[in-house]
Amino acid sequence: MTRWGRVLLAAVAVCAIAPPAWADGLARPVRVAPVQFEQREQTVTITGEVIARVETNLSFRVSGRIIGWFVDVGDAVKKDQVLARIDPEEQRADVEAAEAGVRAADAQLRLARTNFDRQKSLLNDGISTRRDFDDAETALRTAESSREAAIAQSGTAKELLSYTELRAPADGIVTERLAESGQVAQAAQTMFTIADTGPRDAVFDVYESLFFAQPSKDGVVVILLSDDKVRTTGTVREVSPTIDAEKGTVRVKIAMDRTPPEMTLGASVVGVGALAPRRVAIVPWQALSGTDGEPALWIVDKANNTVSLRPVEVASFETGVALISGGIEEGETYIADGTKLLRPGQTVTVIGGAAQ
Repeated sequence: MTRWGRVLLAAVAVCAIAPPAWADGLARPVRVAPVQFEQREQTVTITGEVIARVETNLSFRVSGRIIGWFVDVGDAVKKDQVLARIDPEEQRADVEAAEAGVRAADAQLRLARTNFDRQKSLLNDGISTRRDFDDAETALRTAESSREAAIAQSGTAKELLSYTELRAPADGIVTERLAESGQVAQAAQTMFTIADTGPRDAVFDVYESLFFAQPSKDGVVVILLSDDKVRTTGTVREVSPTIDAEKGTVRVKIAMDRTPPEMTLGASVVGVGALAPRRVAIVPWQALSGTDGEPALWIVDKANNTVSLRPVEVASFETGVALISGGIEEGETYIADGTKLLRPGQTVTVIGGAAQ
């Protein structure tokens, strides 16, 4: 008999003597661990950016052709600085027409006042009638009202002329420019966006699920992404009432208590917040199984070393572990490793001590 023939016969003999290791009814070797609950404070880390707390969209109040713009994105501007100008010829013509209307109203008022004075004198001398005097008084009052209306119209025309220059409402930085020379701008059409140089916020897109957890009262730590030594603290100032349909996130603005100079507009930052401590049991990922589409753990009956699959509530996941908030009790034993090929009622044998 050849050497390979003798090896084959030996293998067959061994298989005939040794029973199958995974035959039904035999105990499965597993690693187990006790259920231990603890108070766990989970931290949340999200990337965002620095924005101005106050941003203003600027537009002309009148329509017209832009004849010049004088600042660009990134430029610092001062209050009342001219940012752009539209052709003022139409508004100037309106001012001249309004001023001419005021001069005409002045002339009519002088004439009406002279006529009124004359009728008053004639009435006192008994030469004129009361009716003529009343007509002169009415004409005077009408002339006075016409002059006031002309003056108001002149003021409106001058104000509209001032609207042909777009000025900065406060000190700030230009973050957007939509104005181009030769463009016909419509009234209320946004031309520039100015970020105020005052307080700044850190804005983050937070997943909706985090809002179901109770936050800690310690606030949020904001760290500059490019230099983790630059950091500050802040509190939630505003939560968007709507959810981003594509990302499934909610925009949250954090009011920074102090803004380091390195945290410029648009700088990338990391927000680190803490959730209120929760009572959870920490189990390794490989211990989780499933039943009816829900997470579950294999629980060991200490009386007869049999197992049952029990649904559990997973509070959250961390690297390598799951945080279980319900479905199991303190002191119970679960299978931490070796869950494959198990079935309800299966007998198990603990190997290698309890898994941690």
